[in-house]
Amino acid sequence: MSDLSVRFFGVRGSIPVPGSEFTAGGNTSCLEVCAGDTRIILDAGSGLRVLGNERMAKGPRHSTILLSHLHWDHVCGLPFFTPIYVPGHRVEIATGPNGVMPVEAAIQSLFKAPFFPVDYSQLGGTLTTRELRANDRFEIGDITITMAKLNHPDPVYGYRLEHAGQSIVYATDTEHYSCVDPTLKKLAAGADILIYDSQYTPEEYPSKVGWGHSTWQAGAELAKAAGVPQLVLFHHDPGRTDGELERIERAARTYLPGAVAAREGMVLWARDAERAATAA
Repeated sequence: MSDLSVRFFGVRGSIPVPGSEFTAGGNTSCLEVCAGDTRIILDAGSGLRVLGNERMAKGPRHSTILLSHLHWDHVCGLPFFTPIYVPGHRVEIATGPNGVMPVEAAIQSLFKAPFFPVDYSQLGGTLTTRELRANDRFEIGDITITMAKLNHPDPVYGYRLEHAGQSIVYATDTEHYSCVDPTLKKLAAGADILIYDSQYTPEEYPSKVGWGHSTWQAGAELAKAAGVPQLVLFHHDPGRTDGELERIERAARTYLPGAVAAREGMVLWARDAERAATAA
């Protein structure tokens, strides 16, 4: 029986950042969750380009991308995802309603002059879209997915991915309430790993209320309330340096020993979450 894992290709929020102070990762949101031969991509930020190159070299020839939402930092990698240009490759993009236009129309608008030189009609691979319901529960291969609508200025969706009794929850671009978000508490209940928007520190947050992002402290409170042993701080502010991330990680561990700041290239296994939390 295969285990559930997650690999991080992009961990930054808002905009990609280069530079020696951002070695934890400068690419925007992109993860890959795996269980056996089933591989699901979460978000299509700039980190998707690297994953696309890997898939061209190793396969698979079918890719499923679940989008949290359609803001630029979560879709900017899609025009640079090589499989969509290569005949024989199939890519399905799925997300919930955005309140403005059908998902297919939104994706097509990314491939349009004068903003991009390749028109949607010229893509060589097979690219399809699927509009999910806000509280859908469905299966992709060996992984069962449950959706929930989160708290953000434009509609955003979180995902719980389950396999063989293991589970990973992805909840980015969401803002906390004065109490633990009951929707997220339900979605994350008993999960092994919670990947949570931690763009701001508690000190920064008061000037960012309403922007649709959260803090490491709110993430730790949510993880405790939901009984999740490992919290992954995610969607790092574009100005957050490596040193600042390390300080935030240490602070989060005083609340929840299993807290870790997401870094590009990092791989976490759901089976190891409890042990990692105990050892932290």
